[in-house]
Amino acid sequence: MAASILPAPTTTPAPVVVSTKRPVPPQRVVANVLFGVVAVVVFVCSVFPVYWMVSSSFLPTNLVRATVPTFFPGSDFTVDNYVRAVTDDTRADFVPALQTSLTVTFLTLVAALVIAFLASVAIGRYRFRGRKQFIVAILVVQMIPGEAMLLTYFQLIDGWGMLNMVLGLTILYVAMVLPFTVWTLRGFVTAVPVELEEAAMIDGCSRTRAFWKVTFPLLAPGLVSTGVFAFIQAWNEFVLALVIMSRPESMTLPVWLRTFQQATKATDYGALMAGSVLVAIPVIIFFLFVQGRMTGGLVSGAVKG
Repeated sequence: MAASILPAPTTTPAPVVVSTKRPVPPQRVVANVLFGVVAVVVFVCSVFPVYWMVSSSFLPTNLVRATVPTFFPGSDFTVDNYVRAVTDDTRADFVPALQTSLTVTFLTLVAALVIAFLASVAIGRYRFRGRKQFIVAILVVQMIPGEAMLLTYFQLIDGWGMLNMVLGLTILYVAMVLPFTVWTLRGFVTAVPVELEEAAMIDGCSRTRAFWKVTFPLLAPGLVSTGVFAFIQAWNEFVLALVIMSRPESMTLPVWLRTFQQATKATDYGALMAGSVLVAIPVIIFFLFVQGRMTGGLVSGAVKG
């Protein structure tokens, strides 16, 4: 019986992969490393004061005032600074100051966003006489320091009988944050193509419904961004609050922090650091709450259906 001859196995040659990735120039590698180092240095310089404030708030007063710094509380951890900051009878009360700051900041935020939104839509969507002059006036008002108008503000609020009143301080804060808020929101309004509204109107929407259904969701990031600015400005403002709200029961939190420095005794830096942490917490909570919405409305209004 003849033996069968099997054909020799054939092997397919492996494909040759040609790399198209260009080598990175050494200069670019060095530049990336330098930029990374600079970014780390900037980050550390920005975060370290906050860390030092928080760390010092949990240290005893003798360690806070010591010449040798203590970078971590460790076994010396204490919350007595927070207790003294809130309950010390020699200073203004913390709770009324917190209530005043929350009320003034909330009213300023709502009023500034409503007025700025209407003004930005007017100057961004419509052409009317005096429009350019109005925009220039906004820029001019921003260039004037608030301290230069301090005496005028005081006489105005005093003439209205609103000294040491939440409404009086709110009016000043709204006037303070409106120029920047209007200018910022105007950029968001003009960046939204008017053709989106026209397409919605072709589909049967009225002008008002097209604006609220299409344009307004696209303005949400702008509203959130300007809202964060208005919140921080109103929450951290010190000079106007010091002049307008002079009574201890009507102080805002930044003015309340000033009461830690007294002429008759040494400054309690541990309690001061604890008070500073308490003042910063609402701003952090507000930012964490809205930061996810700063980009959430970018395209939510541009999709039909």
